Amino acid sequence: MADEHEKDPADELREMIQRMLGGEGELDLQSLAQAAGMQGGNADAFAGLMQHLQSALTNPSEDIDWSAGVKQAQRVVQQNPGSVSAEDREATQEAARLAALWLDEQTQLGTVDRLEHLSRQQWAEATFPVWQEMSEPVAASIAKALTDAMSEMTPESEAEMVQGAGRLLRSVGGTLFAVQLGQVVGQLAGEVLSGGDIGFPLLDDRAAVITANLPQLTDGLEVPDDQIRIWLALRELAHARLFHHAKWLRLEVMSEIRSYAEGIHVDVRALDDLAMQVDPANPQQIQELLRNGSLIPPRTKEQEDALASLETTLALIEGWVDCVTQQAAARLPKQAAIAEAVRRRRATGGPAEKALSTLVGLEIRPRRLREASEFWQRVTSEVGAEKRDSLWESFDLVPTAEDIDDPARIIAQLKGEAADLDEIDIALRQLFDEEADGGEHIEGAGDSEKGSDDGNGEARDDEQEGGSTSD
Repeated sequence: MADEHEKDPADELREMIQRMLGGEGELDLQSLAQAAGMQGGNADAFAGLMQHLQSALTNPSEDIDWSAGVKQAQRVVQQNPGSVSAEDREATQEAARLAALWLDEQTQLGTVDRLEHLSRQQWAEATFPVWQEMSEPVAASIAKALTDAMSEMTPESEAEMVQGAGRLLRSVGGTLFAVQLGQVVGQLAGEVLSGGDIGFPLLDDRAAVITANLPQLTDGLEVPDDQIRIWLALRELAHARLFHHAKWLRLEVMSEIRSYAEGIHVDVRALDDLAMQVDPANPQQIQELLRNGSLIPPRTKEQEDALASLETTLALIEGWVDCVTQQAAARLPKQAAIAEAVRRRRATGGPAEKALSTLVGLEIRPRRLREASEFWQRVTSEVGAEKRDSLWESFDLVPTAEDIDDPARIIAQLKGEAADLDEIDIALRQLFDEEADGGEHIEGAGDSEKGSDDGNGEARDDEQEGGSTSD
């Protein structure tokens, strides 16, 4: 009896999960797969999940096994890989060559002219590292919540014994999260049209199209396919050129994503409450809890600020791309119909987009896209493309959310007209004033500044007093 009492909790937990995975407990493999978002009865997907979970049980690690997510994304895509004919590839390349020439007339940013063809599997594999970077804070938070919940329920006398079980929980929980992310990314690969379709810098400054998904846009749209190909090539090349020119932009976007995501945490008490409500034998109930965001608490003030900053940046990027694309596509008779179809598609989003938003706690479509596009249109009409594009030279020049509402300040600045002092100018003037009041000034330039600030001749009196002293 003493031996059973001293049995390592990690071993007990491992045996329990293994029994459940083997169908001996209340939750078998198929139910767990459904809870992770897998639909249908695909034997390969179930076998893959089993392999990753057994690996997590055998060799628990503090780190999340993200390779499980990559492999799951590959399995999802392989169920519907899509096909592209040689004629489709050539037609897309011809559209890209023409689009590059039209873009050159509208912007000098970047030199990206090549449009890659990516299969659904290639897109999933190429973009997964970015999805991982975006969701890692959430996955870490969920894994931590599992161990915290166990610690809170364990007497202090047994805390040391539970450490091994906690590591095991983190390993298994992290693997499940990675698999679910892979499931969503694999589904997204069947929805997206291009590298920049989502808005995030998933491929950095590479321009690429997923030609197999093009029928999703063309079906039901009474527009010739060649016009749609040209429009899509224009938009994708414009997106890639912006990130190629503004090297700092990708780092800024990812930094804002991390600032938001690092504030996401899972409420341990909420986890306990849900555990009391959930029936382990009901995978649909578990899946719904994962999808509806029940584990993620309301946003904090810091998160709201970070999210507002991220949405503004993404809206400005998408708005600029829309503006340039619209101008470059002016020769296309049906460009307005194509743009509206893409705008509606972007506003509604597909099932995978919605699942991803819940999984990582982040909306992936900017809410102010239309306003940002109108902002760039007005700036272009007032000052021209060259001065418009100069705003991407550094982060300090990027417009703000207030500028989107009222572009007057930006337009006046680009025209070189007198405008209100910004915060830096005000701070510098206050600094000079304080130095003048304290009698401290820099020789030469400081004397001139002090004299110019004094309208009553006091600076000249000081100089005369200084002169009499030296005499």
